[in-house]
Amino acid sequence: MIAAKPLVPADTIRARFSAAMSAMYRAEVPAYGTLMELVAEVNAEVLAADPDRRARLAATDELARISDERHGAIRLGTAAELAMMGRVFAVMGMAPVGYYDLTEANVPVHSTAFRPVDAASLRVNPFRVFTSLLRLDLIADEALRAEAAAVLDARQIFTPGAVALVEKAEAQGGLSAADAESFVAEVLETFRWHQRANVSAALYHRLHDAHRLVADVVSFRGPHINHLTPRTLDIDAVQARMPAHGIAPKAVVEGPPTRRCPILLRQTSFKALEEPVAFQDGDTWVQGHHTARFGEIEERGIALTPKGRALYDQLLTETRAKVRPAADGSNSAAYVAALQDTFTAFPDDWETIRAQGLGYFAYSLTETARAGQGPLTAEQALARGLIQADPVVYEDFLPVSAAGIFQSNLGDTVQQDFAASPNQRRFEAELGLKVLDEFAHYAGIEAASLRACLNALL
Repeated sequence: MIAAKPLVPADTIRARFSAAMSAMYRAEVPAYGTLMELVAEVNAEVLAADPDRRARLAATDELARISDERHGAIRLGTAAELAMMGRVFAVMGMAPVGYYDLTEANVPVHSTAFRPVDAASLRVNPFRVFTSLLRLDLIADEALRAEAAAVLDARQIFTPGAVALVEKAEAQGGLSAADAESFVAEVLETFRWHQRANVSAALYHRLHDAHRLVADVVSFRGPHINHLTPRTLDIDAVQARMPAHGIAPKAVVEGPPTRRCPILLRQTSFKALEEPVAFQDGDTWVQGHHTARFGEIEERGIALTPKGRALYDQLLTETRAKVRPAADGSNSAAYVAALQDTFTAFPDDWETIRAQGLGYFAYSLTETARAGQGPLTAEQALARGLIQADPVVYEDFLPVSAAGIFQSNLGDTVQQDFAASPNQRRFEAELGLKVLDEFAHYAGIEAASLRACLNALL
């Protein structure tokens, strides 16, 4: 009997895929390589100036990959594409987490984030993909909807090899080393840029006039990766230095303002590139251009509880009622000032955030902790210095911030406004999976860590 070949861990396949994606994107979008170099430079400076932070990152096995990509983003056109993409990501140990309705920010998509979920997998490789599905049902022009649907139904974004390897992984519970290598190469083709559109110039412009994102989703053979995102330890420094490196940044950093105790997620990007595209007109190809791909950076803070998130959303709404950021950056200084002022209402020290139940924390034993302390509450154990609380990092996304990134690269001028219309039930039906509730997930992390500590003190 021939022994079965050992299977490669899903985390390893994900790490190889994210590395291959990075190399491909740097080759396709050279400005992204420049951004990666800038992020690495800033991160090195931050760590040199803060030995304690460097030690904490080393202790959690994050130091070696601090500047690596944390996420990418794609936009799909059909339910069938979404369902198959979910199966592809499952081979890489990535599950759908969270539901995001971007129609509330005038973008006709709804989304989830495919990512590793458990702490061990995140330590191996934290790469995730923010995955959006086009809402063609929201396009007012019925004839345009029908034409777009016909184009999308006719395309196949996955190679036969990719489909076969997904089926093989599902059947045997994983892939051998050789199959994993082939899987990465085959799936990478789905994310590759194609300079030839699969629609005429006339149809492209009609789609573009409805919404530039609709044109981006429908007009090409596949859902080219539209950005990748490394992690920075100082997003303000990277934002300020981009112009000196020949990179044009978006006007403002999305998310909360600069704080001593970071919360949720801050993101910025360089503006999307105008790239040559050929459109088919009968037997000839007509030259044109398309704008979609960019580079993004992120800085992550603590995951907020529903109470904390409600306060964040309230303060963001108040800020935007005072100053709504313009895509051209004309009022960026006023917006940043209003954001900073409004968010003084959100506590900016860890103990207050914890005591008020605004954020999630992971508990661990201190060096002085010993068993035999008797039954204790969390507050008693903290007061005696037996346990310590560290912020749980927010691993997910913010719909308003995501839409802000989209709009800064797509432009504000569209013919149609989209009313907020969340439909998680439909999204999950089309995906074929339930999405994980991120609040329940973070609450579980906190509860399990506290339970383990208090049991160890008995």
